[in-house]
This record gives sequence, structure tokens and C-alpha cells, in this order.
Amino acid sequence: MKLTAEHIDRLYQFTRQHYVEWYDLQTELVDHLANAIEQQCEENPKISFEEVLHMEFKKFGIFGFMEVVEQRQVSLNKRYNKIVWKHFKAFFTIPKIITTFSAVGIFFYMLLSLSKQAGILINSFLIVAILFFWFATIFKRIKYKKIAKVSGKKWFFKEVIFGYSQFAGLSYIPIQILLHVDFDSQIGTIKALFFSILIVSMYLIDYIVLFEIPSKAEDYLKETYPEYALENAN
Repeated sequence: MKLTAEHIDRLYQFTRQHYVEWYDLQTELVDHLANAIEQQCEENPKISFEEVLHMEFKKFGIFGFMEVVEQRQVSLNKRYNKIVWKHFKAFFTIPKIITTFSAVGIFFYMLLSLSKQAGILINSFLIVAILFFWFATIFKRIKYKKIAKVSGKKWFFKEVIFGYSQFAGLSYIPIQILLHVDFDSQIGTIKALFFSILIVSMYLIDYIVLFEIPSKAEDYLKETYPEYALENAN
């Protein structure tokens, strides 16, 4: 039995009904189900399409497609983390390294020179940073939803790129710790240098995940999905 276009549409509908929202993962499951159904129907021509479909679905276990979704999410998150690391390392090569070390030096100088007012300085910096990245995260999510609405398709890796703002929240942890650090001793100088490097690094990651990678999302999506590259060739 050769599946028709109507059968394929039914398989896409079936994956959506079972909480698979992303077109790339739907396509992978549809291909798997279609091959299995054709093979079963050849062996037993009297069995109906729907019967075979539900038989094949039961093979995925009690949680259905959720395990497949989780495995894909783990895989794409690993890919995403490698991209973040690649962009991060670029800030320690010429000419970006000059800007990076300058930022570390400025923050180090501020911590030592304004140690008595450090609490006020750090709190002010924290408030501005939270507001900035909060608005940036909202803007990024709105942009993703608009793109998904226009295309009518969700791509798993695109959702990772435009929704991975959890990374950004980590940068606020060292800022909070700074409020309880004394920089008025020789050890305080070492602490100031350590926190300067740490904070600049964390905010570089914020910049990468909120701005740099989303601006290059199309390139990364075309690398990940051949079908996406064909659909967006122009």
C-alpha cells in the first residue's frame, strides 16, 4: 500500500494532536510512521490505515511522542550551547578582545575606586541591567511569535534560539554576591578582579543569547534543516 497525500496530511494532523508542535519533528515522525504503515499494510493488506497508525503509535510507549520530543530538545540544546561558546570565544580574539579587556578594566577600576559606594553602584547597575534584559527578552519572544505566525510553521531549533533567555538570568547571581564583598583589602583587590572578569563574561553571554545569535538565526536554521534552507532559499 502506497500512502496518498491525504494519508500524509492525516499523519501530520496526528502528530499535532499528540502535542508535537514543531514542523521539523513532525516531519521526522511522519516519515517514520509512513514507512512503518506501508510495511505493515504490505504484510497484511486487510488492515486499515487507522488501525496500523494506532498500532505504531502504541510502540512509542505510555508517554507517546514525549520521549522523542525530549531527546530532540536535549540534542538541540547541546548544539545551541556549542554556538554560544563559539560566539563567546570570539570576544577573546582580535579585535574584540580589546573591548572585552577594556570592559573588565573599567569594572575593576569602578569596584576599587568606589568601594564605599559599591552598594549603591551595584544596585543601580542591577536595576538597569534587569530592565534592559527583561525588555530585550520580551522583544525577542514577540519577534519569534510574529515569524512563526507568518510562516505557519514552528521549527524546534528556532524556538530554542528565540526562547533561551534562561541563560541571561544567570548574570544577576554574581551581582547579588557583590553586595556582600569587601574590596578594601589586598584580598579585596583579587576579589574585584575575579568579579570583574566574571560579570563581564556573564553579560557577554547575555548579549550573545539575546542579540547576536538571534540576528544570525536564519543562517543557523539553514545549517540545521535542509528543508528550511529550500523553503527560504530567497
